[in-house]
Amino acid sequence: MRIKFFLLFIGYNLLYAQASIETNLLKEYTYKELQEKFYDYNYAGKPDKAEQIARYYLTRAKKEKNYSQVAEGYAFMYINENKENALKYIDSMGIVAKKLNEDIYPTRIYLLRANVFLKFNNQKEALDNYVVGLEYAKKNNNKRQIALAETNIAYLNNFVGKHQEAAKVLRFYMNNADYLNENEIEKIRVNLADTYIEINKLDSANILINKGLEMFKNKDPYRYHQYLTLSGFNNLKLNKYHDAVESLSQSKKYFLNSSDDERNKNYTLFYLGESYDKLQLKEKAAQSFREIDSLLHKSDYVFPELNRVYTYLINYYKEKNDKEKQLFYIDRYLKIDQSLDTQFRYVSRELPRQYDTPKLLKEKDSIINELENKKVYFILSLCILLLVLFVLISLYYRSKKAEKEHRKTAQKLIQSLEERYSEKDKTEAPIFIVNHSAPVEITDIPEITDSTETGLPEQEEKVTKNIPEDVRQIILKGLDNFEKKETFLKKGVTLSTLAKSVNTNTAYLSEVINTHKEKNFTNYINDLRIDYALERLIHDKKFRSYKLPAIADDLGYNNVQAFSLAFKKKTGTTPSIYIKEIENSLAS
Repeated sequence: MRIKFFLLFIGYNLLYAQASIETNLLKEYTYKELQEKFYDYNYAGKPDKAEQIARYYLTRAKKEKNYSQVAEGYAFMYINENKENALKYIDSMGIVAKKLNEDIYPTRIYLLRANVFLKFNNQKEALDNYVVGLEYAKKNNNKRQIALAETNIAYLNNFVGKHQEAAKVLRFYMNNADYLNENEIEKIRVNLADTYIEINKLDSANILINKGLEMFKNKDPYRYHQYLTLSGFNNLKLNKYHDAVESLSQSKKYFLNSSDDERNKNYTLFYLGESYDKLQLKEKAAQSFREIDSLLHKSDYVFPELNRVYTYLINYYKEKNDKEKQLFYIDRYLKIDQSLDTQFRYVSRELPRQYDTPKLLKEKDSIINELENKKVYFILSLCILLLVLFVLISLYYRSKKAEKEHRKTAQKLIQSLEERYSEKDKTEAPIFIVNHSAPVEITDIPEITDSTETGLPEQEEKVTKNIPEDVRQIILKGLDNFEKKETFLKKGVTLSTLAKSVNTNTAYLSEVINTHKEKNFTNYINDLRIDYALERLIHDKKFRSYKLPAIADDLGYNNVQAFSLAFKKKTGTTPSIYIKEIENSLAS
């Protein structure tokens, strides 16, 4: 026992001595050399050694009070951490960055945060941070950071199905961004090849794929097998299913045994399953899709094509009359449905109709009852069908009633607006000129910084609180100018930007709007936009012919949902019904 303890003690001291030697060796390196060693270790799949470099780097920078290098140390520390710790390191970098006069901040903070969210499967937060980072990068005119933000947004667009938009951005930066490093350009090339396949530019994809295979064969197995997977995907699209299986089988062996990259694992298996299915090898296809489900248990990595994976498995076991397995994969699909809907709304809306959530829930109930008791199943199914029929009928009549009310409301609106113009003896329809690019400018207004005592009568002070009368009049004049110039149609109008344009502060502006317009700022902007829309839709035939998203964009809304909600809240009807009633009134 003593000998064993002695040997352990010696072993511990040897390890300690080895670690100390390593630290002493690191002291000989410059910061630049340490950075190179960190990236070499990290890229070679040696996170432990990379972390040792990162910790030494950060400790040394702190000791020397070299804040620029401290920030860099935090950038190294976050890379191999879990989500919570990674975000903490980035927040620490943000604190240090405030002491630095470097134009890469705060853009870098947002881009790194976005990377973390993307790594841990939160596409929404990733996109939000990339967009904010892009705004700061453009403000600082930092071409490299603009490129990083825009290419990462392109990757997200590609991931949710906006392949044409992604291709334009990636193609531009692959050919015009000599300020990006080799790894960044290579990442663009891989994603562009994938995007080309999605939009059926298979020859263009093949050129990039062959170049990658040639560059990395016997040099970089990870990248080589990335391109091999893309080659399999390309052959799948070309209906060369045997060639696809050959390439994808090699990639599967590599990624499942030698890589932690969940995306490459899942997509390799997905394309392989699709290839087997095309060859009518149903069992092998199902096996590939089952392996994807097995990976999902371990990593929670979700991607849009999972709907295809689970509907295939459900159908596969349905054809085999294996109720237990069919029920199992229905349950699995329902569990990931919420995540799919949250992270991939654009894709989840396109889920096959026969496997949407209500139908799966109903089918689940049917299978459970069939397995337990066929007689009870029949009675219960009949009740469910009757209930669904009753609900559908009720919803139908309710929707028809609501539509009728909306039409009446729209007709009254149109009649009211026509009477108003008739009373004003309008002989011509108004001309609407929309200039969304024009900045909000209101001149000849002195700057207002602080509220002061006004000496107004007590009754007037109640209305405007502590706002001086001359200031109140200036703000009202500014709002009048804002309305006449139709600047409320400009995107991104906020209380802060409007306050700045009339040279006042947000507190004064908010108070004047609340008091004199008798509404809050949001309702004030929405009411201006909707009133404008009501009139323009009547008198501008071309504007009326636009699709709703284009109309919403012209009115300054970021999306058609926001426009429709504001329109209905203001008018009591919907934009589509209002436009339809205008057309009906003109036709009659």
